[in-house]
Amino acid sequence: MLDYATKIALGLNLGVNQVAKTIELLEGGATVPFIARYRKEMTGNLNEVQIAAIRAALLKLKELDGRREAILQSIEQQGKMTASLKAQLNAAEDMTSLEDLYLPYRPKRKTRASVAVEKGLEPLADNVMQGLFTVSASISEEDLQGARDIIAERMAQDISLRNDLRHLYRRKAILFSTVAKGKEKEAAKYRAWHNWKEPALRAPSHRVLAMLRGQDEGLLHVHVTPDDEDALALLQRHFVQNSRGDAKKQMALAAKDCYTRLLAPSMENEILRLMKENADKEAIRVFAENLRQLLLASPLGQKRTLAIDPGFRTGCKCVCLDAQGQLLHHDTIYPFTSVREEREAIALLEQMVEEFDIEAIAIGNGTAGRETEEVVKRCHFKSGRILTVMVSESGASIYSASEAAREEFPDYDITVRGAVSIGRRLMDPLSELVKIDPKSIGVGQYQHDVNQKMLQESLEEVVESCVNSVGVELNTASPQLLSYVSGIGPVLARRIVNYRDEEGAFPNREALKKVKGIGPKAFEQCAGFLRVHDSDNPLDRSAVHPERYPLVEKMAQAVGSTVEGLINDPSQRNKIDIAQFVSDDCGLPTLQDIMKELEKPGRDPRTKFEVFEFDPNVTKPEDLKEGMVLPGIVTNITAFGAFVDVGVHQDGLVHISQLSNRRVNDPNEVVRLHQHVKVKVLNVDLDRNRISLSMKAL
Repeated sequence: MLDYATKIALGLNLGVNQVAKTIELLEGGATVPFIARYRKEMTGNLNEVQIAAIRAALLKLKELDGRREAILQSIEQQGKMTASLKAQLNAAEDMTSLEDLYLPYRPKRKTRASVAVEKGLEPLADNVMQGLFTVSASISEEDLQGARDIIAERMAQDISLRNDLRHLYRRKAILFSTVAKGKEKEAAKYRAWHNWKEPALRAPSHRVLAMLRGQDEGLLHVHVTPDDEDALALLQRHFVQNSRGDAKKQMALAAKDCYTRLLAPSMENEILRLMKENADKEAIRVFAENLRQLLLASPLGQKRTLAIDPGFRTGCKCVCLDAQGQLLHHDTIYPFTSVREEREAIALLEQMVEEFDIEAIAIGNGTAGRETEEVVKRCHFKSGRILTVMVSESGASIYSASEAAREEFPDYDITVRGAVSIGRRLMDPLSELVKIDPKSIGVGQYQHDVNQKMLQESLEEVVESCVNSVGVELNTASPQLLSYVSGIGPVLARRIVNYRDEEGAFPNREALKKVKGIGPKAFEQCAGFLRVHDSDNPLDRSAVHPERYPLVEKMAQAVGSTVEGLINDPSQRNKIDIAQFVSDDCGLPTLQDIMKELEKPGRDPRTKFEVFEFDPNVTKPEDLKEGMVLPGIVTNITAFGAFVDVGVHQDGLVHISQLSNRRVNDPNEVVRLHQHVKVKVLNVDLDRNRISLSMKAL
């Protein structure tokens, strides 16, 4: 059996040594972000995606070997192990092959075949299969049925037949969907699939998940099958065509029963599981990509912010935040109850902006969002026009009711917490959104229908990747943000915050070692991703790892400068010949990374914030007219298109066929989350709350 590194390298088209070193690092407790950033020489410059793929393949191989061991043990205990079978089990390279081999030995409940065996009909079945059977008055139809039951089970366990049939299903199976009898009215939302068929493995993920959801709700019947004649022809070739005489008829009857009763249901379940698995992977991929784009959305930065959580009847909750996102003041305005209340609301907004020297206003984009924006526009601020931004509220209510929010704001109700979250999202989306379960952020596709464990793991990987790519300020980060830093986790994050609260700000990265639990390994994994902007050591503000500080100092000495001088003076950096500093454990990739960091220490990889404004004349669906061209912002990307907010409290869909004048296979080729776009209104269905848009060349 090939070792893990060789198998994975072959499967991923990577070098065996690259994979072996990566496995060594993973097994030693290194995280994916750490390996990708700080161990490039060891892995041959593998990126996060490749390292994560190695980790996934490694886990799959270990799971396969665990199952293999359990099967070997089970067959040994039954006393049925042979040298040939053991060799086959050890050679099996996937779970399907392993389970096929185990099928005849799997402990079973009572079957028709086992009942026939108990009746002593196995010799008769042997004779039929060997062509030694002839019709006799002494053999009853009941005995023949029992013999056929035994034969059908043997056929169903034949590995060669199962593989051929599996291949047939994957090539020719058709996906059928029909409405459940008497459920036509309830299944109206699945109308498109009341009588649907298409090649099974070509069905797109969103359609598969929609159909399976309809089946789970008892509204649709979903089946997958090839042409029965093609399947029966396979059984004919494997077992019947070489039979002779009376035995041939019995074999043909057994083959038909085998397919109808045993193999067809088994293969249908297997292909449906495969389709569901593929659909899950695609839906999770789409969700993960959306989440990545959302987390890495442009931050406004540290600005004194007035955040408003809009509401008609209950009023608009307003909070004033300082540049670090700390709550300074809160109040409620009621601009929609009367003309007098509106005037008072405007006066209070103007007062808060002046008193707290507000630089930006964040408005939640939910109910009353556009109307609140209009109220803000009628304000006259002494400092002139204030930057006003509509901010997505998705998940804000989840955060405001969470334990984290209650812990931070124990004396405030959920409306205040929600408004704070809206303001902080504008300032730094990543820092705020990590406090919310990613599944609640609202950028997924059928997220409740997919494998939840796989979804959670994928989304956590995305959050971890984003947090570590941006970097985290050690002295201001929340425990939720710190918990995603490489090598830290929730427990150490809480200890870091507690230490910070008790002892004051960390003066440098080195001081982190004073926190209980931050040993050499944890420090190695996390230090490079943490920033201490007030540190005396300028490298603490960068992504240069502390293990490379002596190297940077050596580089500075070589050109007669200091570390601070290298950062502040490009001419000093230009004197460095990095080739002189290549060593066994530090190659050009790491040296190039160091030089980039010296140029811009702690650079933020996120794009610059751009102001966006909706059409002021369009605030509700009724304002939309076919042919209108409007500014919009992409809020969600799915396999079938993109949803765009045009400021009417109901996102419109740009179907994949309307994204571009050219053919688009993946919407991510054309759009990204939060992208500012121009769209044309194609259709407005007020009864169904559906808006169809186009982004084709206008």
